[in-house]
Formats: sequence, C-alpha cells, structure tokens
Amino acid sequence: MNFDRDLCSIQEVRNLVARASEAQKKFAGYNQAQVDGLVEAIALECAAHAEPLAKMAVEETGFGVWQDKTLKNLLGSKMTWEYIRNMKTVGALNQDDVSGITEIGVGVGVVAALIPSTNPTSTVMYKSLISLKAGNAIIFSPHPGARRCIEATVKLIADTAQKNGAPDGLIGCVETLSIEATNELLRHRGIGMILATGGEAMVRAAYSSGNPALGVGPGNGPAYIEKTADIPSAVRHIIESKTFDNGTICASEQSVITECCIEQKVSDEFTRQGAYFLNEQESIRLAAVLLRSNGSMNPKVVGKSAAVIARMAGIDLSPEIRVLLSRQTEVSMENPYSREKLCPVLGFYVEENWREACARSIEILMNEGAGHTMTIHSENKSIINEFAMQKPVSRLLVNTAASLGGVGATTNLAPALTLGCGSIGGSATSDNVTPLHLINIRRVAWNARELESLRDTNPTPAHHGIAMSSAGDARPAETTARDVQFTREDIEAITRAVLSRFGSSGK
Repeated sequence: MNFDRDLCSIQEVRNLVARASEAQKKFAGYNQAQVDGLVEAIALECAAHAEPLAKMAVEETGFGVWQDKTLKNLLGSKMTWEYIRNMKTVGALNQDDVSGITEIGVGVGVVAALIPSTNPTSTVMYKSLISLKAGNAIIFSPHPGARRCIEATVKLIADTAQKNGAPDGLIGCVETLSIEATNELLRHRGIGMILATGGEAMVRAAYSSGNPALGVGPGNGPAYIEKTADIPSAVRHIIESKTFDNGTICASEQSVITECCIEQKVSDEFTRQGAYFLNEQESIRLAAVLLRSNGSMNPKVVGKSAAVIARMAGIDLSPEIRVLLSRQTEVSMENPYSREKLCPVLGFYVEENWREACARSIEILMNEGAGHTMTIHSENKSIINEFAMQKPVSRLLVNTAASLGGVGATTNLAPALTLGCGSIGGSATSDNVTPLHLINIRRVAWNARELESLRDTNPTPAHHGIAMSSAGDARPAETTARDVQFTREDIEAITRAVLSRFGSSGK
C-alpha cells in the first residue's frame, strides 16, 4: 500500500508541474499592471485572514504564539506587498539609449517552494507574492507537521487568484506527501527555481537536485552588548526578539556576549526584565533536553515557552520567566548553548574587551550559522564598523531585535522569510530574497562597433617592454606603446623569440 502511495505522490507532482508550466506560459503574457493587480488582491486577502491562519498554525504544530504568528502573516502579506509594489519585474525594466542596452524581465518559470513547520502560513504567503510578482507559477511542498494550515493558506491564495482571472494551475500544492514526492518536485526538469526554507538536510537536497535553488542555512546569531550600549534597551530588544513566537525565527539571537566591565549590569538587567540564569547543574540538565542523541536539535523544545522547556529538564520555574540563560566559556557542536536553539534559551559569554568579543562571535558563527545574522548593541561607530568588516554574516543588525530586524520588520531590509547566507553559509545569495531573485534578465544589445575597428591595422613593434630585432631576437624596448593591441602575428613572433632564447623546454 505504501508503495502505491509513493507512486501516486510522484505522479501527482508530475501533474502539478505540467499544469503549472502551462499556466505560467499564459501568465508570462501579463503586463506589469495585470501582475500587480493579482498580487495585490492575494496580499490583501492573506492579510484579512492573518489571525485565523495563525491560530490554526499554532494549534496544529504546537509551535509559537498565535499573536506573533499573526504579525508574521502580516509581514508575509501586507508588508511584503508594500515593499515590492513598485518593483519592475516583467517586460521592459531598463532602457539605455546611450549604450543601446534594454533589459527585459522574464520569470524563471515554475517555483518549487518547500515550507517549514516553524513559520508555515507566513512563508506560504511570502513565497506566493514574490513568485507571482516575478511572473512565475508556484508549487508548494508542505512540511507534514503543518500540513493542514499550509493547505488552507494555499487554498485561500489559489481561490483568490482564480477569482481574479489567473490561469488555472498557477498555484499548486502537493497533497499526497512523501519523500519521493519531494524528491520528484526538486529534481523535475520543469522546475525553474527552488525556494528552500527548512532544515539543513532539506536545503542540502535542494542544492543537490540539479535545479537552480535559493536556500538558507541554520541561524546561530550572537548578540554582543558593548560597554557603550544602552543596556536596558539592549536587553529589552534581545528578550523581545527571543520570545517573539517563542524563538522560531532563525535570525533570532542564540547567545549573548558582553564585557567584564558591564557584566553585572547586564546580568542584573536580564533578571529584572524576566530572564533566569541557570546554575551549573540546571544547565547540564537542560543541555540534555536541548539536543537529541544524534546531536540534532530536539524538536520538542522548538517554539515552546521558557517555563515549559525548564519543566522538561525538571526545573520548576514561574510562568513569568521569559528567557533562560546559561553562562558558558566553550564553543562546540556538542555544546547546545553555542548552537541554534529555536526557543527562548541563550548562551551567555563574558569577554575582557571588544576584540575578544569579536573573536568569540566569529568562533560561534563558524561553529554554526556562518553567513546568517548577528546583532551588536553599541553607540561606538568605530567598533560597529570593525564588526561589519570582520564578521562572517550577511546581516549585521545594530541596536535592534534580531528576529524582527533580520526579516525586515524593524529595519529597512527587504521583508523576507528566506534569508540568504552567502557562499560562506552555502547559499546562492546573501540577500533577503525578493522577486528580483526570481527573474531572468534578457538583454537586448545593439551593434556598437564593427570588426574592423577592433583590429589594429598599424601594429607597433614594441609591446610591454619587449621589442623585436631584425634577427627576431627579443631585447628590452626603450619605449612601450600602452594602447597598442596585439595581432596574431605579434604573438607568434614574440613566442618564437622567447622559445629561441630560453629553449623550447620552458625552463
């Protein structure tokens, strides 16, 4: 029976891609105004259903806080639309009469969108808008743990698209879920781009599929509180960020680094604002809960509150406790406090000065999360600039909450739920992904010069300090011609002269 189900799921994907390909060919004929009208209608409908879909996501997955997921749904719909509204993405984008170059936006075709369980409904909204804005069709592959809320969001979008005259099949969703179906979607030759948001294994599979892919690596961003920082504001931002949807945004802070001279002020402020510092034994017990035996993050802690996670480790705390902190001195893959934790738990490091804090930040990022995001709380612009120059991240956020700043809610970065990590993080981009990452640019180029103008009809015998004697020997030239182009005859003559002087062996 399972074997038949797998075959059915593969055939379903093939049918979805075929329908989406035909729909996208029709959609490619839409002008910018028609595309924008459709995208706006979908964005507004998603925004109108932000709250019920958020509640559905929390109920199904058990992750996060519905009020925060509502805000994320608005980020994925209304805020995303407001940012991309005036982007030129289809048809003529730029025309330069001087150079004779015209740029035309062309969709990549069919987008395969992998959707995680941590941000399910908001990611569907966001990926729909940026894909359609770029003139593409889109097919969703849901995480099994968030299937119902993902399917409900896709249906809302597809129904809205149909009501607004979109081609049938432009928006699809895999319903018969299986590993084979996902693999078929990723590897299908009809896919123009994969948008992979999820676990490291999923992203790796997308990049090894043979199709173009945009994926993200794990986040593990440290937050550095430098001695000139506004400490109450820095702590507030970190706690707000780490408790937002119970830490399920990968850009959120995973550790805190501060300096010896302000350690007491920082720790006192965390305690005052509702954080709890674990003692050594409590840290050991919680560490055993955070990681599974295979070294991966325990999914049972994802998106849970601090008090709930503490109880898992046998630590009885007040429900008012917002964040758990553990003092640490080491960084390794075996130490969960120095790794990504999609829940309100932070490692806490104290360094002598900003240079050592800088080194510690790099150590944490290279352990996990290279290329992603980190934050600095400081009023010292020189130190901020030093961090910007040295840190292996794609986003250095200053004096803001990382989870909201990284996705563009509290900063002027592009609103996005797919955050590129650059080459150091194994990603094809370091940007917050927008519709501009989902188009090809066709360039129309006019003739600007003739072949004869490229030839040098009067070659000068002196090139780069080597002149030819009548005997064909190479000797230093007294003068050089800077703007002279080599002809084939020049190159052959120089080659013969060099070989005759130094021997054909090349020694």
